[in-house]
Amino acid sequence: MSNKKFFEERYAKLGWKFKYVKPKQAIRINTMNIAEEKVVNRLEALKIKLEKVPFLEHGYWVHHSEFSLGATSEYLLGLYSIQEAAAQIPATLFTELKNKVVLDACAAPGGKTVQLADLMQNTGVIIALDVKKERLTAMANHLERCHVKNTIIYNLDARHASKLKLKFDCILLDVPCSGNFSTDKQWFRKRTIKDIERNAKLQREIMTEAAKILKDDGEMIYSTCSLEPEENELNINWAIENLNLKVAKIDCYGENTSTKIFGKQLDNQIENCRRIWPGKTQGFFVCKLKKVA
Repeated sequence: MSNKKFFEERYAKLGWKFKYVKPKQAIRINTMNIAEEKVVNRLEALKIKLEKVPFLEHGYWVHHSEFSLGATSEYLLGLYSIQEAAAQIPATLFTELKNKVVLDACAAPGGKTVQLADLMQNTGVIIALDVKKERLTAMANHLERCHVKNTIIYNLDARHASKLKLKFDCILLDVPCSGNFSTDKQWFRKRTIKDIERNAKLQREIMTEAAKILKDDGEMIYSTCSLEPEENELNINWAIENLNLKVAKIDCYGENTSTKIFGKQLDNQIENCRRIWPGKTQGFFVCKLKKVA
C-alpha cells in the first residue's frame, strides 16, 4: 500500500473523503495599529481583491493581487499580517487577554504572537519561546515591524518553560506538528506513522510542562495543523487522563471531533474540540483546556 493510500484510508475512517485543496491566502488586520476599514480601503485602492472571512473578526481572504502582499507599504508598516485563516483561530479562543500574563510556548515565526499582542492591545505581557536560536532574529524583526511592545522573547525549549519561574493566565500551545498535505505538496512522500508518533510524544511533553505553569483559573489553547488523531484527539484524551485537565466548550469554525477514533472510545469531553478538514482553509485542530477544579 502506498503512503498516500494509507493516510487516505485513515481519513476515511475519521469521516472525511480525501481531496486535494489549495487554501486561499489570507491576511489579518492589526487593529492595534490602525482602524480596519482604513487598511481595507488602502489595499482595495491597490487593486487587491479581498473577501471577509466570515468566521474571523479581522481576517480577509485575498482573491487577487498584482504583487506580493509582503511588499506593500501597509505590510511593512505592520498594518496587517499574512496569516492563514485557520491559523488565526487559536488566539481568539481565550476568554480575556487584556492585561494578562501570556505564554506563547512555540512562538516562531511570530504570527500568533503578533495576533496575541493585537488582541491584548499591547497590554499585559507575552513571554514568547522558541527552541531554535536562528529563528529569534526574524521573529524579533516581525514583532518590531508590527509595533508589538508587550513581548519578551526567550531562546528556550517549551519543555523547560518552568525555568522561567512564572505562572500564566493564558498559554498558547501551537505545538510543532506533522503538518498536512494542503500546505505541502510533498507531504505524503515525506511523512510516516513513525513521524506522527514522534511528534505526538513531543507534544505531550510540552503539554505536561505547560500544565505545571498554568494558573488554577487559567486557560490553555492547544492547536496543530496536523490531521492525525495521534497529535490531536488522542493527545487531548491523554491530557484529560494524566494532567488534571478538562476540555472547555468553544465556539469557532470547524466540526465537533469524534469521541471514537479507530475503534477506541475516548472521553466525552473530546467532542468539545474542533477539527477543520482541508477545504476553505488548511487542515487544523484546536481545543481549550482548563485545570480541573
